[in-house]
Amino acid sequence: MCDKPHTQHWVDIDINDYDYPLPDERIAAHPLAERDQCRLLLSDATGRLEDHTFAELPKLLPPHALLIRNNTRVIKARIFFVKATGARIEILCLDPYKPVSYEESLSSLGSCSWHCLVGNSKKWRPEQTISCTLPLAGGQTITLQANREADTPDVVTFSWSDETKSFGEILELCGQLPIPPYLNRETESSDLTDYQTVYARIEGSVAAPTAGLHFTPELDDQLLAEGHRITELTLHVGAGTFLPVKGRQVADHQMHSEYCSVPTATLETLLEHIDSPFVPIGTTSVRTLESLYWFAVALQQAEQEGRDVAEPFHLDQWYSYRMHQSCGASLPSRREALEILLRYVRHKGLDRLTFSTALLIAPGYQYQMVDILVTNFHQPKSTLLLLVSALIGPHWRTLYEHALADAHYRFLSYGDACLLYRREL
Repeated sequence: MCDKPHTQHWVDIDINDYDYPLPDERIAAHPLAERDQCRLLLSDATGRLEDHTFAELPKLLPPHALLIRNNTRVIKARIFFVKATGARIEILCLDPYKPVSYEESLSSLGSCSWHCLVGNSKKWRPEQTISCTLPLAGGQTITLQANREADTPDVVTFSWSDETKSFGEILELCGQLPIPPYLNRETESSDLTDYQTVYARIEGSVAAPTAGLHFTPELDDQLLAEGHRITELTLHVGAGTFLPVKGRQVADHQMHSEYCSVPTATLETLLEHIDSPFVPIGTTSVRTLESLYWFAVALQQAEQEGRDVAEPFHLDQWYSYRMHQSCGASLPSRREALEILLRYVRHKGLDRLTFSTALLIAPGYQYQMVDILVTNFHQPKSTLLLLVSALIGPHWRTLYEHALADAHYRFLSYGDACLLYRREL
């Protein structure tokens, strides 16, 4: 048994060291017409850089790679209300409050509550009802109302007049797809398709797992033909993914939490292919995979101490650093972690693991479940750039300078991609 974890973290990083100049004209406002024809910048295990297109991915991966993808689907989470005074209130649904489950909340009939960001909130007093009328076919309408309480102003309760309609259907009627703020434009009809991966299935995100936007059904076929394998998990991406690190020290940054769901079948696939390179598609898949590992560590620690792990399980942002500091070499291997998780779900009779994570991956973090990463180019001073640096070290700057020096590389959500081999740091 390892010693009791220390209470303080040791990550002490100046976010200004993760800044770079990104001209507005390098931010892709729209994707390419053909998803897999974007550019792909390869950085191998030695740091050597090569320019490719994304369609070449099946040939660039090592033999029998296991790709792990996030199958979340972006919902029309932005709703606009106009008050009688003319004030425009914007509500962005972040995550369910009651019912707390995404599936149950989106299936709710009549009413539900969500944690929300409220734009122009000064014009909407707590405990004041605002409403809008939603037109239906045949001249019928539905009235949608929104309320918030003084003691929980970030929680909005929605209710609607037609209780045969689910909240998911209400969002389809009146919501807008929330595209990233740095695109500096309104949502367009093309975004309804462009800002979803072709394998998006599980509704709940307010932002797309954008590294997955480059995949096509034809590319999937080529990957399988090359002997690679694909498995899926779910992390519902929150608006916090766009939040910059506001303080100078990363240690002071409050990481956002996100909901994860990993089917038991995916855990079995991971264990079955334990000797294959693990290739998460995007930073959300990375966070889920790495959080899985620390879920296993928490289970192991609870068993050693003769207690049950807290349910529902939540991984705080510094847990991994505390455990590395206190446990060191006694931490389980990748295989052992997956075996621990599978024993747990089988004992509990679960068909999936569900949990929330606030894991912050920054330089100094030791990866447990990632060998190669497919990701896009990220914002300066972002936690996502810290995650990349934790994988490839200071070489991230050379990588970005290479892309910036080539006028054809496009950045951020609708931009180009990287294929990053983990470097031993």
